[in-house]
Amino acid sequence: MVSRPHGGRLINRAVTGRRKEALIEEASQLPKVEVTLEMAVDIENIAYGVLSPLEGFLNQEDYLHVLQDMRLSNDTPWTIPITLDVDPEEVAGVEEGDDITLTYLGKPLAIVKVEEIYGWDKKEHASKIYKTLDPAHPGVEETFRRKELFIAGPLDLIGEVPNPYEKYTLRPIETRILFREKGWRSIAAFQTRNAPHRGHEYVQKAALTFVDGLFINPLIGRKKRGDFKDQVILEAYEALIKHYYPKEVVVLAILRTEMRYAGPREAIHHAIMRKNFGCTHFIIGRDHAGVGNYYGPYEAWEIFKEFPDLGITPLFIREAFYCKRCDDMVNEKICPHSDRDRLYMSGTKIRELLSRGESPPEYMMRPEVAEAILRHGSPFIE
Repeated sequence: MVSRPHGGRLINRAVTGRRKEALIEEASQLPKVEVTLEMAVDIENIAYGVLSPLEGFLNQEDYLHVLQDMRLSNDTPWTIPITLDVDPEEVAGVEEGDDITLTYLGKPLAIVKVEEIYGWDKKEHASKIYKTLDPAHPGVEETFRRKELFIAGPLDLIGEVPNPYEKYTLRPIETRILFREKGWRSIAAFQTRNAPHRGHEYVQKAALTFVDGLFINPLIGRKKRGDFKDQVILEAYEALIKHYYPKEVVVLAILRTEMRYAGPREAIHHAIMRKNFGCTHFIIGRDHAGVGNYYGPYEAWEIFKEFPDLGITPLFIREAFYCKRCDDMVNEKICPHSDRDRLYMSGTKIRELLSRGESPPEYMMRPEVAEAILRHGSPFIE
């Protein structure tokens, strides 16, 4: 059965009809704050329920609870603060109770009812969320670039963020209807920021053996240098699904958001968002949302023990490799052979080969997937 939304209710803060027309007119008269693309996407995700139960940006009480306890102040599991940062001069004269207009590319996007304006400690934030203060960590670097104040309050969405991937976009209200129409009672979500290799395929198909459907949900948005470009990820998955999956068991749709590289905390955050899409299960891979050596390879598995009330079932599927003696993709639990028979999936090796315009060996990546990637002269973010 399709999962209940996180917090019990799917949020909808997208305004339509005459009220939208009235708010657009009102927005022109209000103080304005311009937001980044990443913040604009967060605003849409709040409005369309991807981030349910949030109806706006976190107030200070909720923010501090998330930092310290990984829960909102009402005890709902929540691990990544969703906040709106501003400079003091941007909100000079704005008081609690006022409305402000958030603009993107100069156009009104949302109206926020300002409930609170508060300061925050960037070092504490980075230490709690990323477990490091190392500026080489992309999440820490981004934290220290952010502005000095946070604005809290519910929002109403009155505009749209340009979306070059509209054909891959489904809102939670749409996926929930789609899953029901397909008759899926159990749905496993797969989070990815990579083009698929054989290890990813193995994990997905392992999950599919005991659920009704697979929701492949690539993260589309800001990522670090060296990660795959968004279009490359989508075309690679289209090739994999076309040639190696029954059409009736897979849905491919994007999650527009940025990678935060927060490791175990972000694994919980990713699970919550897929729960809001209606998924009942969430696949947790090795070093989920990790970067460098900041987190243990299975630390993202351990954190789920702290959230028995999460409302979505984690699937811990071991890392796959190709065994020459088994002549198959397997994992350490089902393969009795030694390391000399095992060929591991190396993301670094795959990137090196693709960067040189070479296809990885077939035990690493399906040839149709490699072909889709190599059609792009430069498949990686520079």
